[in-house]
Amino acid sequence: MIFLGVDTGGTFTDFVLWQDGRIRVHKLLSTPHAPEQAILQGIRDLGLESEALRVVHGSTVATNAVLEGKGVRTLFVTNHGFADMLSIGRQNRRHLYDFQPPPVSLPLAREQCVETGGRLSSRGELLEAVTEKDLRVLRHAVEEQAPEAVAISLLFSWLDDSMEQKLASALPEGLFVSLSSKVLPEIREYERGVATWLNAWIGPLVQGYVGRLQEGLRGTALSIMQSSGDTVAGEQAGEQAVRMLLSGPAGGLVAAGYVGARAGREKLLSFDMGGTSTDVALIDGEPRLTTEGRIGDWPVAVPMVDMHTIGAGGGSIAWLDQGGMLQVGPESAGADPGPACYGRGGCQPTVTDANLLLGRLLPDAFLGGAMSLDVHAATRVMETLASAMGCSVREAAAAVIRVANEHMARALRTISVQRGVNPSGFTLVSFGGAGGLHVCALAEALGMSRAMVPVHGGVLSALGMLVAAPGRQVSRTWLASLDSLAQEDICRALDELAHEALASMEAEGISRENCTVHSSLDLRYEGQSHTLNIPWQNMARTGQEFHSRHARQYGHRLELPLELVNLRVSVRGEALAVHLTAPETGASAVAFHHCAVYGEDSPVPCFHRDRLAVGQEIEGPALVVEQVATTWLARGWTCRVDSAGNLLLDYRKSALAEQFAD
Repeated sequence: MIFLGVDTGGTFTDFVLWQDGRIRVHKLLSTPHAPEQAILQGIRDLGLESEALRVVHGSTVATNAVLEGKGVRTLFVTNHGFADMLSIGRQNRRHLYDFQPPPVSLPLAREQCVETGGRLSSRGELLEAVTEKDLRVLRHAVEEQAPEAVAISLLFSWLDDSMEQKLASALPEGLFVSLSSKVLPEIREYERGVATWLNAWIGPLVQGYVGRLQEGLRGTALSIMQSSGDTVAGEQAGEQAVRMLLSGPAGGLVAAGYVGARAGREKLLSFDMGGTSTDVALIDGEPRLTTEGRIGDWPVAVPMVDMHTIGAGGGSIAWLDQGGMLQVGPESAGADPGPACYGRGGCQPTVTDANLLLGRLLPDAFLGGAMSLDVHAATRVMETLASAMGCSVREAAAAVIRVANEHMARALRTISVQRGVNPSGFTLVSFGGAGGLHVCALAEALGMSRAMVPVHGGVLSALGMLVAAPGRQVSRTWLASLDSLAQEDICRALDELAHEALASMEAEGISRENCTVHSSLDLRYEGQSHTLNIPWQNMARTGQEFHSRHARQYGHRLELPLELVNLRVSVRGEALAVHLTAPETGASAVAFHHCAVYGEDSPVPCFHRDRLAVGQEIEGPALVVEQVATTWLARGWTCRVDSAGNLLLDYRKSALAEQFAD
């Protein structure tokens, strides 16, 4: 079997091929109007036969549909009196002290909300049945509105899903139906309702895209990366579209943890800088999961990797606001037309144009020489910005880089410092096509002295698709005082959840014997709202771990009873064993070129990364180029090549001391 990891980004589509114990990488421009076209073209470029191929794919289809507001027409069905659930939400203000906030567009028109019976109490008692009149009203709404999808979210349906099932059975064939009791069987009706609606809103788009891709692959085994860092068979992906909202970025975090562990660096701050956005995360052994993530304006309570995303990438456009202040992003040039230096008609200056003009990108070495960068086009668009700023072209380019770096440094502080984590004890790991150009500056900004540019860093998310394990994350609410429950009852309930997840894995062709099961509880002190997720051991140890975790995270513990909120089970199969080894190159490589870089008095040496020897050390300033990315090793930094081919960067302590002394 040949394994291919594919990550579709806003600008590039990345490929990592594992065949005969070797890795091959490929990168080409995305086709945003039909993402499957770039994937099929890349497979042809690699000369692959589909019959012996297994593809693991990270898709942006779900993410883009939500961010751009381009889901399908959807009916939202809920109990009488709750039609405005999604519009009212939690009544939180985005800006607390803004007494005249701008109006927020509603997710659904009033006529797209259907109220019905099927009301349960908090104990699961039937208070109001679904009547024949309710079913007639629902059918009439479907006939009148002609939706492509229906989301059904009834109160307390996580206790008994029979009312939701009854409503679903009355709907015509061909509709995409999303049930809250399947999507997210947990408390909090607003978050559960949003997840159910999002799943229906984008589900047909995901199903259609996956179907077109499978048709183009002609029988090739296809798996899709989920937001939790697990993969799922393509046939099952559309049913749980809401679990794909961080599909691509999750792959990058899985690969970062995988590479970091093998390099002996498990405490990582990661930043994935692509063409459109930058994703940052904290990894301590493995990526953290959260059920409090957000996509755009919407809370997403299904498990997803815990990351922070900003609109700063290589294609981010630089512009001046009304006050003459330089801004970078969030608007991006994307893949078409892309930055001006791509020579595809881009007419606004971008971060990539700025790096080229500063000498940090070699015009004839981009994508391994497969694509030449147009310096004259980059100069032309930067001249317009420089003229408005009253400075030279290179000074304007340097300013663009400084602003972009500050945006990314602020994001890294959000995920670390603002959570009480000192980044100086971590390694900054950069990946994405543009990450290596900014890694040194960002590490210095956070007071970090160690960084890593992983092997295949320009396509690391695609590598993550290969090394991710198939898996499922399942949960169920069980509200009760922990002291009132018997340990055997909790074990029995967790076993039921595990059986559900394992059955889904078996449907994908993965045997139970090859799966590992991890159980946990969401606990809180009685009277609290938020929970902590604690691995399940037994009653005593799990309770003790909650108290200890609460003290570490919030600085205190309370002498209050504990309350169980949710049961959670994570099931994972075996991951593909990909061996990362640097090629045997013999003697240390020498610079193949010297180039002028802005801010440096003498020409800077340039090295081919694939020709560097294991153990070779390079002192900055220097450029290290490869097929899919470039690394700018700034003055004061050194890098060493480890046995896997990773670049391990270290900042001289004297240089760090001098910086903070200044």
